[in-house]
Amino acid sequence: MQFDAERRIASGLRTAWIALATFLGVIALSVALVVAFEHAIRIADDLSRKDEQQLVARFVARSLETQASSELGLLSWDEAIRHIQSPLWRPGGGPTSELLWLDREFGHYAWATYNADRSFLVQSDGTLIRAWANGRPDGDGAYRQLNGAIGPLLARSMRPGQVLGVPVATVRLGVQNAGARPGAPAESWKVAWPIDRAGSFTPRWAGGLVRTDHGVSLITVGSVVPDHDPAMLSRAPVWFVTTQPLDPRIILRMRRELLLPDLGLTVPDDPAAAAKVSAHTMANMIPLTGINGAALGWIRWSGKSPGPSILRSASPMLWTWIVLFPCVLIGGTIVLRANWHTTRALVANAAQARHNALHDAMTGLPNRVHYMQRLHGELAASASGQAQGDVFVSYIDLDAFKLVNDTLGHHAGDELVRQVALRLIEMLPSGDFIARFGGDEFVVLRRGEGGRSMASQIGMQIMRTMDEPFAIAGNAISVTCSCGISWGPAQSEDPGELLRRADIALYRAKQRGRARYRCFTRDMDAGMKLRLELETELRRAIVRNELSVAYQPIVGFAGEDSKGTITGVEALLRWNHPERGAIRPDMFVPVAEQGGLMIALGNWMLAHVFNECAGWPPCDISVNLSPIQLMARNFVTTIADLVTATGVDPHRIVLEITEGVLLDRSDHVLQVLGQLAEMGFRIALDDFGSGYSSLSYLRQFQFERIKIDRSFISNIETDADAQAILCAIASLGRSLRMKVVAEGVETEAQGAVVRAAGCGMIQGFLYWRPMSAAAVLPLLDPARPMDTLPVRALRSA
Repeated sequence: MQFDAERRIASGLRTAWIALATFLGVIALSVALVVAFEHAIRIADDLSRKDEQQLVARFVARSLETQASSELGLLSWDEAIRHIQSPLWRPGGGPTSELLWLDREFGHYAWATYNADRSFLVQSDGTLIRAWANGRPDGDGAYRQLNGAIGPLLARSMRPGQVLGVPVATVRLGVQNAGARPGAPAESWKVAWPIDRAGSFTPRWAGGLVRTDHGVSLITVGSVVPDHDPAMLSRAPVWFVTTQPLDPRIILRMRRELLLPDLGLTVPDDPAAAAKVSAHTMANMIPLTGINGAALGWIRWSGKSPGPSILRSASPMLWTWIVLFPCVLIGGTIVLRANWHTTRALVANAAQARHNALHDAMTGLPNRVHYMQRLHGELAASASGQAQGDVFVSYIDLDAFKLVNDTLGHHAGDELVRQVALRLIEMLPSGDFIARFGGDEFVVLRRGEGGRSMASQIGMQIMRTMDEPFAIAGNAISVTCSCGISWGPAQSEDPGELLRRADIALYRAKQRGRARYRCFTRDMDAGMKLRLELETELRRAIVRNELSVAYQPIVGFAGEDSKGTITGVEALLRWNHPERGAIRPDMFVPVAEQGGLMIALGNWMLAHVFNECAGWPPCDISVNLSPIQLMARNFVTTIADLVTATGVDPHRIVLEITEGVLLDRSDHVLQVLGQLAEMGFRIALDDFGSGYSSLSYLRQFQFERIKIDRSFISNIETDADAQAILCAIASLGRSLRMKVVAEGVETEAQGAVVRAAGCGMIQGFLYWRPMSAAAVLPLLDPARPMDTLPVRALRSA
């Protein structure tokens, strides 16, 4: 009995201890769970708060970059630099047409298009050129208030990475840096300026926040650089400064995009109060700091804090768990469910942020980062054998896109980009991965089999997407595109290299006339490398004076004279490379045009010919002018300085231009030609008949002579149509009191035909080949008749 009682007591004690241990364990576990749960709530609140703060901060930073990028059409514009560098005030004090142009294209356009309430044009040293308020000219009062912020922004814009666009290299320019001081050594006036893949300068920029009369405003500065003529950046660039109020419109867009319905901006009247509140740690807000570090205000909102909601829903279950253990399971389920909803919300926010980072804001297409990630994955799958077929990269660039921006405005250009994106999505196969790299560049990724045949099929499909015109701002715009295609892993397994090869093929398509596609071949890569080598060597040859000039006589006929006399020569540029030998002009002249060397090359040619021919016997000396050279801003001044330095008589010089020059900015060209004629130069229209041959050009400007293109002469003995055209051109020239020169005459039969047609001057191998100055000079002796050498001997000279 006693044993049974002791056993029952012991069993009861064991049960009590077990119950106590269980109870204490439940209490300890409950306390641990409460502590852990409270800690998890704080972490969830902190993560949500930090995520929201990062989203708001990134939105403000993206607004600054968007404001600067939207002004890219103003910041990269030859015409803008030309007007800025022109006199802005008349001698009497009134504004010139150049200043009124700036008022319209910069001040009013920035206000009407980008809501820029304040805008300024300033020098690199911070000197104000022009100020506008709400699109109208303004005094310098607002600029003085903002000068303390503009100066640091100008300095910040010169830091690496502060570039609009995708720079691929930098060039050293002899211009004054933003921080250079007048009178400093020459080295401090040099600056490395970024250039893009096309060789054009990319604008520098910087932005920040500043306090204005309207509260807090976004302020950006951007350098105005040329988009075509690199020679225009011969001195420190001018900067375009704009401010845009952080107004309710921007706050509303921030609420909508960030899903924060009660987000608001607080700007206290007392800056000291802003500094005090901003320095205090406060949830669900970010302080707004000016460029100089001063506190401006803050953006605050009611955060999506999951902690209190979780705690309110889980607290009853926790207390029930202490009383009844099975309730722990129920409480745990509720907590897990609440946590799952919270996590899903956080995951959704993170997914939205990742989507924004990998997609283009304008079109919604994947951006460069996303495309390169996808391309890397596809190539890796091919290399490992997980996927079959080739990976095709199609690089697309719209032709004449800048013309749409210049004629219809940048809003029309943006709409065109969006419609092109939709057209590509609709007309290309659904499996294609289409991305936008920026500007008017799109890239298509496709997996398929067939190598070059598949590449050609892709190219034709892309070309067909542009068959129908686009409806933009009430206009039907026909747009073409150029495309370069490469594929891997056959051509390369490296994503960057594969994209580079597609870009090279795109360049070849542009070079061949645009509105076409080209598939990459290895000779393209070799050709690109050769072009870069020739560009470097040509630049060195110009500096080292390694070029030369040959002269081809021009024979004139008067009346029944069958022998003719040498009336002049045409100067022809030659390059005898020390290693490559003689390089044809049709090879190195395009290299000079694409590499920005045409102005230097043309000026070298003029200086050499003027200096060499200054003391020759009386005769005409013809020199070809490049369109790029003729449209240079200071060309007339340059040629006038050469005349003064060499002492050549301008009346002896015949400057030859082609018809294509007159199509681009014909008013400017005609003005330059008129100035050259006033100096004494004579102007010849070269290669007449091969281009547009508009008779209006002959009426607008009195050319001294016209030169018939050699394409009409090559088969003129048997081509009746060519003979008829030749006679018509010769008759037209005589009627307009212009001399007519037939070039490319190589046979006696051709010579007889062109003379019978009425051409008074002949140039070609029938009489003379190009020769050195030493060889041609004795032939210009007036006492030496034309028949002192037989024609056959002349031909082989």
